[in-house]
Amino acid sequence: MAEKIAIVFAASALKDVDDLETYYAREGVPEVGKRLITEIFARVERLGTHPLSGRVVPEFRVEHLREIIYPPFRIVYRYDKHKVRIVRIWRSARLLKVP
Repeated sequence: MAEKIAIVFAASALKDVDDLETYYAREGVPEVGKRLITEIFARVERLGTHPLSGRVVPEFRVEHLREIIYPPFRIVYRYDKHKVRIVRIWRSARLLKVP
């Protein structure tokens, strides 16, 4: 079995998770938000052993910035040899922009 690398969440990704949970709670379906968050975290977890499994983010075309598509979400992460840093969790329709 391959060695696991660390997975960390940027403050921006944690805010995205919080916003997602808040949105579904306001819509009156908090269980949907909780289910989606659980499924997103399950996809993130695989990056510990398969960090290159996501595709290169097309807007940037740099090898270390990748994403997992989990419709309707984009789970964007930065990879180096020692860790995976989850950067954003956005709806797929949104394009990424450099701040």
